[in-house]
Order: sequence, then structure tokens, then C-alpha cells
Amino acid sequence: MAIETVQQLGWTTPDWFVIPGGNLGNVSALAKGLDLMYDLGVLTGKRPRIAVAQAAAADPLVKSFEQGLTPLEPQTARTTLASAIRIGNPVSFPKAIEALKNYDGVAESVSEDKLSDAAARGDLEGFYNCPHTGVALGALEQLVEKGTIEKGSRVVVVSTAHGLKFSEFKTGYHEGKLEGVTSRLANKVARIAPTYAAVQDELKRRIG
Repeated sequence: MAIETVQQLGWTTPDWFVIPGGNLGNVSALAKGLDLMYDLGVLTGKRPRIAVAQAAAADPLVKSFEQGLTPLEPQTARTTLASAIRIGNPVSFPKAIEALKNYDGVAESVSEDKLSDAAARGDLEGFYNCPHTGVALGALEQLVEKGTIEKGSRVVVVSTAHGLKFSEFKTGYHEGKLEGVTSRLANKVARIAPTYAAVQDELKRRIG
């Protein structure tokens, strides 16, 4: 992931990577890819920073970060829309701590309400985000608000899945049915027959 990202950026690094974290293997893998490129001399100069985003319902790395990168205190993870990162005792915790140390990293937790709105806001730009990517986008917004990530920074947000894998999350948001979530960016939902003609007719009706 790190190597492909840097290649796509013309063999340069962003100022920040923001990545959702559950079991935290992806965080350590991101750092390892960057390490390899610096060790080989492919990259030189200032290192990017890493921000690990966790759902507030399962955020042991955030708790450790807030206390100065203390040893893991396992949690009983609560229910979260970001189900794939609902992990209170992450296997790769030690490696993630090293990644934060080596890349001047931070960890940020995001509520169900904010991750849902962040995913919907991303969708307005043409994406179709999964809830885990919503966690990362929500963390980005919060870190910008805090001034941790300066405006104008070059930021790569790691998207972990397509929203089509989480259709109930999408329809639940737009129908206002997600518990604890205020759907501020909801669209009116239309239920139609699963045919090309029906979709075409509905689009014509809405577009005018």
C-alpha cells in the first residue's frame, strides 16, 4: 500500500497518511513499506506522519496514545457501524506503537455520528465510502479542526472497502434509522424495481 501510494504520487510522500485501525496489521504494514523505501534510498528527506483512526467503541490504541503510548489495555469492544475494526485487543498493537513512534504519529477516535456524516460527505464528492473509511475521514476532519493537520497539507486517506459491501449502512443513514446517528446529509430514498428501465425512469423524474 505504501509503495503503490508513493509511486502514484510520483515517488514523493504525502504529509500525512490517515488509516483506519482495528487489529492494526494494516498500520504496521504501511510503516514497513515506508521503512523499506527509506532503507533502499527510494525515499529521502522528511517522513510523512501517520494518523490511526479508530471507532470510539473500540479504541485501545487511542487510549494508549492519550497516555503517552502506554502498554495495551484490552477493551471489550462495543457495537459500532465500523464492524471490521471492532477489536478491543489488537494483535498488532506493539507494531502499531512502533509505527507511531517512527512516523511521529497520532491516534484519533471517532463517534458513530461523526463517522456516518463523514462517509456521507465523502459520497457527495463522488465516493461511496464504507463505514471504516468514514472513521478515517471523520478523524481527518477532527484533526484539521484541532490544527494537528494543517490546512493545505497533502493527505492520503486509506479507504478499506467499497460502500456496496455495506448497503444497510447506506440506506440506514439516508432513512434516518441508524441508532445514535443524526443523518444531517440524508437524501430521500426511493425504492424501485431492480430493472434498468425503472432506474432510468427514476433518474429522469429526479433530474427533471
